[in-house]
Amino acid sequence: MVFAIAVPMTLAFLTTPLLGLVDTAVVGRLGDAALIGGLAIGAILFDLVFTTFNFLRSATTGLVAQAMGRGDEAEEQAVFWRSLVIAVVAGVAVIAVAPLLLGAGLVFMRPDAPVAAATTTYLAIRVLSAPAALANYALLGYVLGRGMGGTGLMLQSIINGVNIVLSIWLGIGLGYGLAGVAWATVMAEIAGCAVGLLIVLARFERSRAPRLSRILDRASLVRLMALNGDIMIRSLALILAFAWFTRTGAGFGETTLAANAILMNIFMVAGYYLDGFATAAEQIAGRAIGARHRPAFLQAVRLTLIWGFSLASLTTLFFLLFGGAVIGWMTTAPDVLDLAGDFLPWAAVTAVAGVLAFQMDGVFIGATWSRDMRNMMLVSIALFLPLSAGLAAAFGNHGLWAAFNLFLIVRGVALAGLLPSRIRRAFPDAQAGIERAA
Repeated sequence: MVFAIAVPMTLAFLTTPLLGLVDTAVVGRLGDAALIGGLAIGAILFDLVFTTFNFLRSATTGLVAQAMGRGDEAEEQAVFWRSLVIAVVAGVAVIAVAPLLLGAGLVFMRPDAPVAAATTTYLAIRVLSAPAALANYALLGYVLGRGMGGTGLMLQSIINGVNIVLSIWLGIGLGYGLAGVAWATVMAEIAGCAVGLLIVLARFERSRAPRLSRILDRASLVRLMALNGDIMIRSLALILAFAWFTRTGAGFGETTLAANAILMNIFMVAGYYLDGFATAAEQIAGRAIGARHRPAFLQAVRLTLIWGFSLASLTTLFFLLFGGAVIGWMTTAPDVLDLAGDFLPWAAVTAVAGVLAFQMDGVFIGATWSRDMRNMMLVSIALFLPLSAGLAAAFGNHGLWAAFNLFLIVRGVALAGLLPSRIRRAFPDAQAGIERAA
C-alpha cells in the first residue's frame, strides 16, 4: 500500500520542482539577475496565497481517507463538494485582493526597482489562475484520500507537463520571457482542473451521492473549518519562513537573492520528492484512524520513516555530487553561478534535515491532528526568526542557510515527540488491551 501510493506520487510531486527548475532556467537564460529575482519574489508571494489555502488539499485528504476507512462513500463525496466550493470562492477572492497582495509584498521584500517591475509583471498574470489552481487542491486531496496514486500522478503530470512545455514555448520560443512563464501557469492550471473534474465526477456513484443538507451539515462544516483554520495558520507560518529567508537573502544583494532562489529549487526538489512517502502516510494513517486499526497506523509510520530517510540521504548525496551541473543548467549569469556554488552544500543537506518534518506532516494530516501541527509550527517559526537574524548577521548567507536547516529539524523533532501520546489517545481500546495482556 505504501509503494502503491508513494511511487506514483513521488513521480508526480517531482514534476512540480521540475517546473520550478524550468521556469528559473527559462528566465535565467535571459541573462538578467533582476528577472530571476522577480520570478523568485513573485513565486513567493503567490505561494503565500496558495500555502494559505493548502488546507483544501490536506484536510480533504485526511477526511476522505477517514471516511474511506469507515466505509462511508457518501461522506467522501460530501467532503469533496465542501472543499470545491471553498476553493472556487477563495480563488475569486484572491483575484480581487491581488493588488493589495502585490503592494504589501513589495513593501515587505524591499526589492530594487528592476526586480519590483519583474515581480509585478509575473504576479499580475499568474494570479488569474487562482480559482482553477485552488480547485486542483480539492481534486488532488480527494484522489489522494482515496489512495488513487496513479490518478494523482496523471493530474500533476498534466498540470506541470503542460506548464513546462508552454513555459519554454512562450518564454523562449515566442520571446515573451517572464510574462510567457506566467501565462503558461494559468493555462496549465485550467487544463488540469478540467481533466480532474471529468475523472472525479465520472467515478462518483449517483446512488450514494449526498444530499445538499448533508454537504452543508453544520457540524461537518464546523469541523472542516476548524481543521482548515489550524492548517492555514501552520501553512502561513511556513511560507513566512520562506519569505523571511528570501527577504534576508535580498539584503545581501541582487546576486545573492538570485543564487538563493536557484538553490531553493534544490530544496523544493527534495521536499516534493519526499512528499510521495508523506502522502502514503496521510492516506494509510487516515484510513487506520477511520477504521480504528492501530497496527496499520504504526506500520505506516514505520515504513514511511525508513524509506523517507533512505531516499533523503540519496538525494543529499546526489546534489553534493551533481548540484553544480544542475545550477549551471539553470543560469548563465557567471556571478550568480559562482555564488550559488558556494552555498550548494547547505541546500543539499535540506533533504536530510527536513525528511522527519515531511513524514510527520503526512501522519498528522492523515490523522487530522491539525492543532498539534499548528502549535509545533508556531514554536519552530518563533525560534527560526531570531536565530536566522543572528546567524545571518554573524556569518552572512551561510548563517541564513544554517538557520533554515535547523528550522526544518526542529519541526520534525517537535511533532515526533508528540506522536506517542497522540497514538494512545487515538487507539484507547488497543492500549487498554495491551495493558490487560501485560
